[in-house]
Amino acid sequence: MTAEVERAALRVRYGLLLTALAPLVPQILGSAFNIWYNATVIEPMFTPALRQRFFATVVVYNAVVYPIGVYLWLKRIFSFRHLFHRLSEVGSARRADRTPQRGVPTSESLTQARRRLIHLPWFAAAICGAAWFLCIPVFISALLQVQNPLDPRLLWHLPISFCVSGFIAVTHSFFLVELASQWGLFPVFFRDERADRTPNIFTLSLRGRGIVWAVSASICPIASLLLLVLAPRSPATNAAWLAVFVGVIGIAFGIFTALMMSRLVAKPIDQLRSAADAVSRGNLAVDLSRAGARRADEFGRLLCEFDQMVRELRDKEKLRQTFGLHVGRRAAERILARDPGLSGVEEEITVMFVDMRSWTARASASPPAEIVEIMNDFFRVSVRAVEEEHRGMVNKYLGDGFMAIFGAGESGSDHACDAVSAGCEILRAVKGLNDELAAKERAPIQIGIGIHSGPAIVGSVGSPQRLEFTAMGNTVNVASRIQGLTKTVGRPLLVTEAVRDRAADSFTFEELPPQEVRGIEGRVMIFAIRV
Repeated sequence: MTAEVERAALRVRYGLLLTALAPLVPQILGSAFNIWYNATVIEPMFTPALRQRFFATVVVYNAVVYPIGVYLWLKRIFSFRHLFHRLSEVGSARRADRTPQRGVPTSESLTQARRRLIHLPWFAAAICGAAWFLCIPVFISALLQVQNPLDPRLLWHLPISFCVSGFIAVTHSFFLVELASQWGLFPVFFRDERADRTPNIFTLSLRGRGIVWAVSASICPIASLLLLVLAPRSPATNAAWLAVFVGVIGIAFGIFTALMMSRLVAKPIDQLRSAADAVSRGNLAVDLSRAGARRADEFGRLLCEFDQMVRELRDKEKLRQTFGLHVGRRAAERILARDPGLSGVEEEITVMFVDMRSWTARASASPPAEIVEIMNDFFRVSVRAVEEEHRGMVNKYLGDGFMAIFGAGESGSDHACDAVSAGCEILRAVKGLNDELAAKERAPIQIGIGIHSGPAIVGSVGSPQRLEFTAMGNTVNVASRIQGLTKTVGRPLLVTEAVRDRAADSFTFEELPPQEVRGIEGRVMIFAIRV
């Protein structure tokens, strides 16, 4: 947080200044290249009179045109000053969790300022371009007043000289203003809004950036080298050294342009790649909103849309996790794997019912906090035994017990063995809990477990407004009745003959006297587990 505050303070202090000075270096470089080129290549074509008129025009032109350009540029920069400081105060107040002294500007004025800010590189390029390319008619007209006609080579060497220098100055001014404004002004003006959603804006596309880069870094230096072939020879000029110098200048401009392009193009691509790698590894804690909000071009839109996608993934993951906590992880996976609706499929499954004995009496004699603690401990160890260790699904809680399903959606699984193993594991876990309760001089937990295997309808039931994923059928009813028999026979874990037949190779079963089960004709064979 401290680093963010320091960066915000630097932007408030230097944001406008840095943006205002951004075109200065490209103009100096362009002027230096133009002066050198004119002095070494074009000046040998001048007569003394043309040379005198040329330098006089340079003085007058710079004294008139460039102050106008500086005035227009600074006027545009200062038009952001008032709004920039107001928005900075609002941002500082929000970070300090206090009310700003001045309110947020109106939406219309803020939108206009944002649009002008996005178009600021174009404005700088227009001023630079007008100042540079206006030199062509002005200087040729001034020279024609001295000598008419001019040397034909001079008529096209001089315009190309200004064009090469102008392209270098204009393109680098555009990129530097863009970089400076994105660092110093965009975070303030687009704190709560995406720059790419500003209406009626025009930005430089990736294809356009490539063209501008090619003109600035390649075409201009190469054109200068080609001009040397056609330029008149001067006794004081070494053509080879001229070619080397122009080549070095071209390489320097190319490297400088590449650095700016890497900042403007490669950096957002690297951010997207890193974010995509993180998401592919399951890490959804990526945030590209700030980086995207500061770009009004297609990179800003791409960053923001990617960030929005990740936000939606986080919301869906949160929903999935919350959903899984309420219906169980395996039930959630089954529901999400199929379209929601009132539907069911008949499957061969094993159903387990677990119930805590004498819970009503315990609840009336113990404090509520103690009851909740004991119940949570019981459910914690039971759910772990069913779902994490034995591939079952705790389908629903039934007050002081629960119903679990084994084998739903898993054809070929040994669900009867899984259910019996889970039942034995629950008994062992409850014994451990009872040891802890005995140390606290509390009554032990007594449970009954009934297990039955058979066909059942597994799916979603209810109404279109409220669904429940469960199992239905006689198999479920029998399992519930078998759990009730644990009170009668005095055994905590009972299974039916169907379970015994499926799991006989894995466990030793003790046959108990057949019992009458409500709702079933005849007596039902039941079995206990020999541990």
